[in-house]
Amino acid sequence: MELTKESLQIVFASATIILGTGIPAFAIGKIASTGLEAIGRNPEAAGDVKSTMILGVAFAEAIAIYALVVALIIKFV
Repeated sequence: MELTKESLQIVFASATIILGTGIPAFAIGKIASTGLEAIGRNPEAAGDVKSTMILGVAFAEAIAIYALVVALIIKFV
């Protein structure tokens, strides 16, 4: 089996998508879990914890979007 340029592009784009979505998904789950634990321990701080949690989820989701852009660049350039 020969590895052509097209097949290598598909492999690297697929690996980028897998890692670029799996790791941020794990991070988002960890952020939500830790935030809910913090709210459970100190319900009065729920507003501050929620806003910080949303900011952290947005940053983690941005990494997934960057991975998608990189995968598209690998695939089509």
